[in-house]
Amino acid sequence: MADNPNKRGKNERNKVSNQSWELDYMKDKFNVSGQQVAGAKRAVGNDRKKIEEYLRNLGNNK
Repeated sequence: MADNPNKRGKNERNKVSNQSWELDYMKDKFNVSGQQVAGAKRAVGNDRKKIEEYLRNLGNNK
């Protein structure tokens, strides 16, 4: 990964890492807990679109 998070390759834009700032972004964006973000990553893998879809559907099932 590049030292500058703004200079990423296309593949890295589609992945969610374990860095705290990125997990915090996902938590805030979908108003979920860190455990739910981690669970989404375990359930669907590291693909950003799949994680976002999973978290959106998680909110609809409440």
